Amino acid sequence: MVLVTCEHAGNAVPPEYAGLFAGAEGLLASHRGWDPGSLGIGRRLADRLGAPLLATSVTRLLVEPNRSPGQPGVFSERTRGLPDPEKARILEAHYHPHRRAVVDRVRAWTDRGERVLHLGIHTFTDVLDGVVRTVDLGLLFDPERPAERWFCEAWKPRLDAAAPEHRVRFNEPYLGTDDGLTTWLRTLFPDPSYAGIEIEARQGLVGSEPEQRRLADLLAATIPPHGPA
Repeated sequence: MVLVTCEHAGNAVPPEYAGLFAGAEGLLASHRGWDPGSLGIGRRLADRLGAPLLATSVTRLLVEPNRSPGQPGVFSERTRGLPDPEKARILEAHYHPHRRAVVDRVRAWTDRGERVLHLGIHTFTDVLDGVVRTVDLGLLFDPERPAERWFCEAWKPRLDAAAPEHRVRFNEPYLGTDDGLTTWLRTLFPDPSYAGIEIEARQGLVGSEPEQRRLADLLAATIPPHGPA
């Protein structure tokens, strides 16, 4: 079974927190506010694979759904100074629902004996801190998880053959073992019942809806047909 998620699908600010982001339109529109293009890719890929899509569209600057509870990055400079009760309200309204929905879906499948392939769709900025990224598409996984390693090692050659112009890399521009939703889910669901792969696409590659559809179609067309899920 395949599940597609988007943790940074939008940069919406709930009305009750609009004051925290007054004058921050540029920040919200930047890669720090969301993952531009990720929702377009996720929707198309889920449709092509016949998979459910779970997405959250509140800006990551309010609360970061791709960080584990208690990690410093859960709250941004705009929210980390809020009183603890207000932080708890934000977590309950805009953080836990997405993660619960993902866990419930994975658990429903694994309880039936199904093996789950979770594809988390993300995008990354072309230049970070003045450094130009030299990757177009990253497959992020835990090398110590055999199902994840097998799946990515089977997928990359197919991507390379179908789109040799794309620079496809393992665990770039981030490590698949960095704190995130997939790493947290690995603590709940063993290998091979659960395989969590984060797909990181360079934002310059998917800046338009046609480009997002093309990448999603590429991913769907090359995904290994007899993978661990």
